[in-house]
Amino acid sequence: MQAAVDGKIIELSEAGWLLNLDEWSEGLAVEIARNEKIGELTDEHWDIIRTAREYFTDNGTVAEPRVFSKIMKQKYGKDRSDQKYIYSLFPTGLIKCANKVAGLPRPKGCS
Repeated sequence: MQAAVDGKIIELSEAGWLLNLDEWSEGLAVEIARNEKIGELTDEHWDIIRTAREYFTDNGTVAEPRVFSKIMKQKYGKDRSDQKYIYSLFPTGLIKCANKVAGLPRPKGCS
């Protein structure tokens, strides 16, 4: 699978995960979101994407959903931290959808 972004062809896995993490860009995030049937990325989407990327940069791994919810609660408050909220923006959740849009590696056991 491939994505065309800013005149470049970016290689994705068959399931749409970024193969070379260094090629991630906000433009690619928009393209992956489109492939995931997400409409326009709002500021709320970007808050989740950036938080997921920050966690990965700081820890070298993707955040587990409970850990991620705690981080979101600290940064944005209770209303923007639970799984229901994340699923409202990313239909298949943090692990399968938000991390994919954020250009993070596919977690073990995730299709």
